[in-house]
Amino acid sequence: MSLTKSDLQTALQKGELGLKGRFMLGSNHTFLVTVTYEGYAVQAVYKPSKGEKPLWDFPDQSLAHREVAAYLVSEALGWYFVPYTTLRNNGPHGPGSIQQFIEYDPNYHFFNFSEEDKARLQPVVLFDLLCNNADRKGSHIIIEKDTDKLWLIDHGLSFHEEEKLRTVIWDYAGAQIPDEYLKPLAQLSSDQNLLADLQPYLSPNEIKALLTRAEGIMSSGTFPKLPEDRRAFPYPPL
Repeated sequence: MSLTKSDLQTALQKGELGLKGRFMLGSNHTFLVTVTYEGYAVQAVYKPSKGEKPLWDFPDQSLAHREVAAYLVSEALGWYFVPYTTLRNNGPHGPGSIQQFIEYDPNYHFFNFSEEDKARLQPVVLFDLLCNNADRKGSHIIIEKDTDKLWLIDHGLSFHEEEKLRTVIWDYAGAQIPDEYLKPLAQLSSDQNLLADLQPYLSPNEIKALLTRAEGIMSSGTFPKLPEDRRAFPYPPL
């Protein structure tokens, strides 16, 4: 029997975490874990805060918090891009984010997506712009096996106060943003539940910057063009 969304969330919040292995790609320590809870066993991705590589432009041990913030924003917008993500203080290597593991083909990614799948990415571009994602690699956009649902992962380098957008998806640069994607942004500043939920994970200035970006996107109504004064692509791109 498959877990309901509520059961899955409860399991990831309260279940016992067992290390299964480490993902070797990437700068920060990332582990596959099995979460067991009341007879259920589910896989999840665990990113301990103390395994984060220090960065000059992001506060130390803040990336796990940003993973949770990205999930909260995705849910508030009704886009449901980010797998369920929560923060656990009792992980095997200390506090860190726990995210639902999605079964997907790692060999199928942005750089070899079909035209049909690439056509699904307009709201992804908008989400990254809103969250100020500094690391949208081609492998961070995944398609779930069996369901064909599009998911977004790896949002630790997001929500900086300064403009940091780095992404491989510049296909829509300068294009008009469809109204259907702009409408949810208008509700962010009045969404008191979201603003309260974000407070444990982002600084007041970062939350303010998020709302300012939403206002700027609605005002311009267009996808941004490639910046000429800074690097606009993540490294490596995949």
